[in-house]
Amino acid sequence: MSAARDQPHAKRRFGQNFLIDTTVIAEILACIAAAPADNLLEIGPGSGALTSPLLRGGAQLTAVEIDHDLIAQLTAQLGHYPGFNLVQGDALSYEFWPAESATRKLRIIGNLPYNISSPLLLRLLSYAGFIEDMHLMLQREVALRLAAAPRCGDYGRLTIACQTVCTAELLFDVDPRSFQPAPSIVSSLVRLTPKPNAPSALLTQALRQVTQLAFSQRRKMIRHTLGKQFSQEELGGLGLEPTLRPEEISVEDYLKLAQLWADRRAR
Repeated sequence: MSAARDQPHAKRRFGQNFLIDTTVIAEILACIAAAPADNLLEIGPGSGALTSPLLRGGAQLTAVEIDHDLIAQLTAQLGHYPGFNLVQGDALSYEFWPAESATRKLRIIGNLPYNISSPLLLRLLSYAGFIEDMHLMLQREVALRLAAAPRCGDYGRLTIACQTVCTAELLFDVDPRSFQPAPSIVSSLVRLTPKPNAPSALLTQALRQVTQLAFSQRRKMIRHTLGKQFSQEELGGLGLEPTLRPEEISVEDYLKLAQLWADRRAR
């Protein structure tokens, strides 16, 4: 079932695909299970498919929208709700801090534009300490990478960056016909829940450097990709065989390598 009437014109430069399937909208709302006390932040509210029912339920919601035309439409449609704060801006440069008056961490929701999903995800992950959870609509291939396990083709740098700070759950897939215009790919709803003890900025930077080296030649053994940075004795001390390939190393072991890297540079 869809609600395609009166949808705004989608702009290609913003990667807009508006959610119109009322059944899918209801399923997403059930997954979010918002409460009036929640501190919600929506990225790209679009036509208000999720925004409107959330506000009707009494939500306190900040929405970040880059499209000036949609700002005008959303203001006219939803501006009367006292809990609605609409911000015109680019999510790639938005500061995802909770308001000083907020008593709870952010709950982030969004149908992320496919063309900026990876850099936007990395930005969101850098704010994980201020976030309670995230419910994000992504292209399925990105969703699979976030939730991937070692030794599978989807496992890579984005997996490690995500799972270092969050638990990733693939909730359900969404057919292209649920959007207007219909994208050429299947989408998936993902829940990301930050872990209680995120690594320090120094360790995160070290992890980024280690994984960049390791995955620069994905099919090569780590004795080739990381051999100049870590001796076989150091790898063995962490329980890692030098014949392993990058996708065979767990997130936990990458963190151990990053810690060794960071400790060495702190001396």
